[in-house]
Amino acid sequence: MSDLPRRAVTRSAKLAALPLGFAGRTALGLGKRLGGRSAEIVAQEVQQRTAEQVFKVLGELKGGAMKVGQALSIFEAALPQEIAGPYRATLTRLQEAAPPLPVSTVHKVLTEQLGDDWRENFLSFDDRPSAAASIGQVHRAVWHDGREVAVKIQYPGAGKALLGDFAQLARLGKLFGALLPGLDMKAVLSELRERIAEELDYFREAEAQHAFALEFDGDPDFHVPDVVAANEMVLVSEWMDGTPLSRVIADGTKEQRDHAGLLFVRFLFCSPARVGMLHADPHPGNFRMLANGKLGILDFGAVNRLPGGYPKAFGQLTRIFNQGDMETVVSGLRQEGFIREGIEIDPQALRGFLAPYVEPTAVEEFTFSRRWLQAQAANVADLRPTNVVRQLNLPASYVLIHRVHAAGVGVLCQLGTTARFRDEVIRWVPGFADDPNDEPLAIG
Repeated sequence: MSDLPRRAVTRSAKLAALPLGFAGRTALGLGKRLGGRSAEIVAQEVQQRTAEQVFKVLGELKGGAMKVGQALSIFEAALPQEIAGPYRATLTRLQEAAPPLPVSTVHKVLTEQLGDDWRENFLSFDDRPSAAASIGQVHRAVWHDGREVAVKIQYPGAGKALLGDFAQLARLGKLFGALLPGLDMKAVLSELRERIAEELDYFREAEAQHAFALEFDGDPDFHVPDVVAANEMVLVSEWMDGTPLSRVIADGTKEQRDHAGLLFVRFLFCSPARVGMLHADPHPGNFRMLANGKLGILDFGAVNRLPGGYPKAFGQLTRIFNQGDMETVVSGLRQEGFIREGIEIDPQALRGFLAPYVEPTAVEEFTFSRRWLQAQAANVADLRPTNVVRQLNLPASYVLIHRVHAAGVGVLCQLGTTARFRDEVIRWVPGFADDPNDEPLAIG
């Protein structure tokens, strides 16, 4: 990782430069405005340059800055393609090019975590990593009882780098306040910090993975490899072979892509009801199609704990939206915190913004496509003050739910899946089915 800024002084200097640069561009914008340019055009240019610098700095850093950069990708739809596109490419390049730990470091971590006799736990251990990510890497091995296992090893110092970055990243609140004035960025960052701290806790990840493995043991649709052993920085799980979802996206038949997409949605919607948790990192690398037709799921470091299942208001407001009662929808969104106090929303503009996202729940069968997604992104890429997306807030309790839905829709559009998604929402999302015995949504 020598090509990435690691020293605390360097990292802090890069992150601290963000607010200073923003102030400079704001002054530049004021000068242009005094020179006769319209305030709206100047404001849009300042916002775009601000976003460009934020993404550039985040993309250059590993650790917390990069993780927050990935989490902030949920707001990419509100930014111009010329800004968001290069940023996405930078993050992808950083992840794919993450250099593996030296073998000596791998052995040192295993010794520290499992003891000097760590090799006695394994019949064999492959020193070459089979996968690498932002905070750790995975090695293939054979456990002492003959089971093939995946050994996940956390990078030394990853925790300190991740959490240390957040002290500086708190400054981003004002920056994104300029981009999205309806957003309480401080609450969002606080929620993300807590969730990322959980990702560093391999004991907590092991607990979540074991709960999923127990619930889906013998399930006709899903397979979750169980945990074999865990320590602070090492997690050993059963090995799982299968076809990565990325390969299904690239080479799968229409039938295979439809099947994979339906199981993908079913897993995300049923998990809160069945396990009390939502898998919060639904990118293709964490899913496999198994030879028996099941969907295999990996990586439970990021989960949203929802002991009562999906929030009931989520299903109720979706149903009410489909019924056309925008007054109740606006009141409900305000009550849930999506519209902050003092922010006024045009109900019809809100309807136009939300309609495409609710569409898959309003019809018997729906086809996701890249073209459809591009059309939705175009609807919210307008940064003018009149754009309704800039007036909306993302409550902390919905941060991971929104992240999952945004990423999940992206995966479905890559798959081009056609399926009866409405059936899954009716079955698994509380409040969506129009039950005459159900209590009405409490609008205060």
